Amino acid sequence: MTSIKAALLDLDGTLLDSVPDLAMAANGMRLELGMGPLREDVIATFVGKGVDRLVQRALAGAQEHGELDPQLFARGRESFYRHYHLVNGDKAVVFDGVLEGLKAMRDMGLRLAVVTNKPTEFTLPLLQRTGLAGFFAAAVCGDTCARKKPDPQPVLHACTLLGVSPAQAVTIGDSLNDTQAGRDAGTRVLVVPYGYNEGVDVRTLEVDGIVSSLVEAAQWIARDGNVLPASAAHG
Repeated sequence: MTSIKAALLDLDGTLLDSVPDLAMAANGMRLELGMGPLREDVIATFVGKGVDRLVQRALAGAQEHGELDPQLFARGRESFYRHYHLVNGDKAVVFDGVLEGLKAMRDMGLRLAVVTNKPTEFTLPLLQRTGLAGFFAAAVCGDTCARKKPDPQPVLHACTLLGVSPAQAVTIGDSLNDTQAGRDAGTRVLVVPYGYNEGVDVRTLEVDGIVSSLVEAAQWIARDGNVLPASAAHG
């Protein structure tokens, strides 16, 4: 097996519990448009395929829905962005084991990148506010490439930015979006069971391993990823 030199990590549901802020913005949008609020656990099932899909689902009140009125979507999107800018990072919490796992990966000489479907204008401030920005050499966001996850393009772009081949990288996420993008790009794939999986049990996904935390992910890489020494990994 080719030695793993880089880890590509999803943001929402893998590094951070950001649903409280997303729910606040989604319900702010709904109330502004004359709709009632939705439960936070319901909104959590809408997360995964980017802000536009989240807005559509929140407006419809369902993960699967028919066509929305374009004017309603435009009003909803503008409202959601406005509300989310006000609360982005306020209640977001770093999941247990994330800081320790990232430190372990960094100490192993891995190059780290965030690969998320969240737009850049929300991703970078969120990484700063939560103290995670310093771990990452690159951030590939929902508007960085022409296509989002589950398309492999963002994963491939992250590999290019980090100077590694897909075979030298592992994608770590919480949903089918991450696993499909990583698999189709040619990386190895790990999944955490605690995130936002759009209702799809991670045990049904084609992955190299299910890890309970990023600490366990680092241990998996050290054990099964044939990691090079830090000096060689930076060579």
